[in-house]
Amino acid sequence: MTINERLSAELKISLKQIDAAVELLDAGNTVPFISRYRKEVTGGLDDEQLRRLTERLTYLRNLEEKKAEVKKLIDAQGKLTEELVAALDAAQTVTEVDDIYRPYRPKRRTRASVARERGLEPLAKLILEQNKTYEPSIMEIAAGYINVDAGVADADAAIAGACDIIAEDISDNADIRRGVRTLTAKHGTIESKKLEDGPVYEQYYDYSESTAKIPPHRILALNRAEKEGVLKVSVTVDHDSMVKYILSHVMTNASSPVADLITATVTDSYDRLIAPSVEREIRADLFDAASESAIGLFSQNLRGLLMGAPLKGKTVLGYDPGYRTGCKLAVITPTGSVVDTAVIYPTKPHEKIAESKRIVERLIRRWGVDVVAIGNGTASGESEMFIAELLSELKCDTKYIIVSEAGASVYSASKQGAEEFPDFDVTQRSAVSIARRLQDPLAELVKIDPKSIGVGQYQHDMKEARLDEALTGVVEDCVNSVGVDLNTASYSLLSYISGINLASAKNIVKYRDENGAFLTRDEVKKVPRFGAKAYEQAAGFLRVPDSNEVLDNTGVHPESYKVAKNLLKKFGYTEKDVLAGGLSKIADEITAYGAARLAEELGCGVPTLHDIAGELAKPGRDVRDELPPPVLKERVLSIDELTEGMELTGVVRNVIDFGAFVDIGVHQDGLVHVSEISDRFIKHPSEVLSVGMTVKVRVKSIDRARGRIGLTMKSK
Repeated sequence: MTINERLSAELKISLKQIDAAVELLDAGNTVPFISRYRKEVTGGLDDEQLRRLTERLTYLRNLEEKKAEVKKLIDAQGKLTEELVAALDAAQTVTEVDDIYRPYRPKRRTRASVARERGLEPLAKLILEQNKTYEPSIMEIAAGYINVDAGVADADAAIAGACDIIAEDISDNADIRRGVRTLTAKHGTIESKKLEDGPVYEQYYDYSESTAKIPPHRILALNRAEKEGVLKVSVTVDHDSMVKYILSHVMTNASSPVADLITATVTDSYDRLIAPSVEREIRADLFDAASESAIGLFSQNLRGLLMGAPLKGKTVLGYDPGYRTGCKLAVITPTGSVVDTAVIYPTKPHEKIAESKRIVERLIRRWGVDVVAIGNGTASGESEMFIAELLSELKCDTKYIIVSEAGASVYSASKQGAEEFPDFDVTQRSAVSIARRLQDPLAELVKIDPKSIGVGQYQHDMKEARLDEALTGVVEDCVNSVGVDLNTASYSLLSYISGINLASAKNIVKYRDENGAFLTRDEVKKVPRFGAKAYEQAAGFLRVPDSNEVLDNTGVHPESYKVAKNLLKKFGYTEKDVLAGGLSKIADEITAYGAARLAEELGCGVPTLHDIAGELAKPGRDVRDELPPPVLKERVLSIDELTEGMELTGVVRNVIDFGAFVDIGVHQDGLVHVSEISDRFIKHPSEVLSVGMTVKVRVKSIDRARGRIGLTMKSK
């Protein structure tokens, strides 16, 4: 089976689609470009399907390289056989390849290698024959191998050395290892015991669960606790069953005089060589699976956060709460410009409340602030109380909202933050970031390392390269699905556009600064070191709203401009009609005419035709505009005001394996356990919820002492 055939079977995608997608990827096309502009070629594979395909393709190609390398290494020893070649060709994973190679891998000095040096291999083979009788006895035969100078003092030492050789050979047997691993994974138990106190991990002090059923988040929790020295974690399985399984492969004559010797050797091989190794492999597999699950959830949460509805056309006062150093303020215009800043001290230890109110009131009235965006970090509770009280006194239309400030400090201390606001200190930059991430979450959050945005679980315990790869893919897909304004986008935002790397993004911004705004899409070709391939990949995702070419402010790719213009002509429209937004009926007209027939006449595919029609109907559209807007507040809700059964509207802040945290207007987010999300059974919260979603919840429980709120979404 070829790699493409295997991809087709695993991903449930036709071989024709796989072949086409792989060819496009190998030609240097990006996932966003293929999913958006090569639908006819791939049969409409979307970005998520293409990401999975790319990841699996990379793994399988690396696997083939590994097989070829192992064949070469074994062949160099003169031991490559047709059977080994067939076994390697049939191997489905890197672990299986390693099992096959194990007997041929150069080893450090072992008990078995020492025994071989002492000439005991013939004795090992004789014992392994398990004859009905031995004449003379096996002990007398072993006595013939005594060699004091070589370290074989007596017959017992000779037999012990021979058994060491047998034990290692059993351990190196690929079939036995695969069987033990499979049985341990299926029937094993992962256990943890307390080493020292660590209240976070109390539930795991004396804990056990099936290796086949333990959920991903518990694996990551156990690993972290073990790393911190709180727990001792191990994988156990019924010992006698494992020994019996191995004996079924090794024991050929239970009545042989050496049967007890064989049983003891198998037990030693399992206890000393196989079990510790298999335990490491099982735990590594559990960790890999848990990491992939957590990365998938992190990716989904990140997508929800990045694709949150922007608050357009509003002046925002960014508010970075603090205690001793005060609360930093920044007024941001609807276009993202910083027009005023201030520092106030309404919290402990200063508590200059009256003075702080005067400053905030001045900013609100002078700049017509529509919304105060308060960061949810240190002193946010006191800050929310302060702002809510002030807005009530002012009796104005200004609202407020709590904004996650996760990663704001990272941006503030970054090189980009310093470049953007060289005269601001880090807390002032944080206030700007808090405000801007409300105005346009995507444009602001791309400036921050995705791992620092705070919508995952145990992200610092995962393989960093794999996490970076997955999260970068999410950001790329989000940025390209929205598109960017070529004349206002930061280099961070531009660097995620298909075909544009960080160096090219900086070159675009530099060219823009030196030459003024881009007048057309084509003008980006003038940017130094921005070649034809980069333009092909990027052009459709770049917008130039003020271009004389109306299609430059749409998702129509320049390669399809001719098709788009012929489509307009076909139904009697002009580009002025597009600019005026008057093509709402074009989809119906295409349907009435016949999409397949029209696509053939225009020389394009049906998917491209529909995409073009959608862009002509709503030029310059932002796919996020159709989402519910951010929920703004007028007053603070205290946990003391909550009562069981109270119904509230909230916003999902984070989705994790066992539930979701929802902002209900109280300083503490409430938890909706997975069992309380739906009336029907669901395996995972992500089946129903995503970050940024507005939901109706009901208070189920309140623990005021610990500040915990239990919520439910079930019907009464």
